[in-house]
Amino acid sequence: MNVKTRTIITLVCSLLIFAVGVIRILTESLASTPLFVAYIFVMTGLIGAVANGMVLRKLRKTFA
Repeated sequence: MNVKTRTIITLVCSLLIFAVGVIRILTESLASTPLFVAYIFVMTGLIGAVANGMVLRKLRKTFA
């Protein structure tokens, strides 16, 4: 698996973690998950998405 594919997979997973946290905060569903965990998901998912987006942009400029 090359670096670009791995970066895209981690970007998608970070966005999914972010989405789960946002859905939990907005809808207050998944009552078994504490709200604190949802805020952690939102923050870590956002940080991961931004970091992987920057890495992907750097990879695109390198290979272009």
